[in-house]
Amino acid sequence: MLYLAERMHRLNFAQLMEVYVQGNEENGEEMWPEMPREQRLLWAEQSFYQYLQEGFFPVEGAVYAIWVENGRYVSALRLEPYQDGLLLEALETAPAHRRKGYAEKLIRAVQEQFPRKIYSHVSKKNAASLAVHHKCGFHQVLEYAKYIDGSVVRSAITLCYP
Repeated sequence: MLYLAERMHRLNFAQLMEVYVQGNEENGEEMWPEMPREQRLLWAEQSFYQYLQEGFFPVEGAVYAIWVENGRYVSALRLEPYQDGLLLEALETAPAHRRKGYAEKLIRAVQEQFPRKIYSHVSKKNAASLAVHHKCGFHQVLEYAKYIDGSVVRSAITLCYP
């Protein structure tokens, strides 16, 4: 079931962190390699919280989309205004729930809920994400990713639906 949160207080942050545990572990290792694993994870989660509170949710039209299964968050993504549509970012599925179709269900529900152009930046190396995006009707529009802040990343591509 699709759940939409337009404000921080509408999120179950602990459940959201279960979805993003792998990404937070990777970010923590990259940012604070000298710290113990538990401390890195805690700091990554705190940084995530701060970003959502101060950077994401204050944006007019920003929304977190979450797929809920049996009362638990299993897949999530963020949407915010971008060019002539929305930018889908931070698509992630909890490690224990991968390869069960939840990312596809989430994307398709978002497409139905927001019938406009949806852009997404995906790493050229992320075969799983590329596959689910293509399965959901996204097509490549740029050989690079141009983020909302204007930065360009050549290791990612820009996809668009429809």
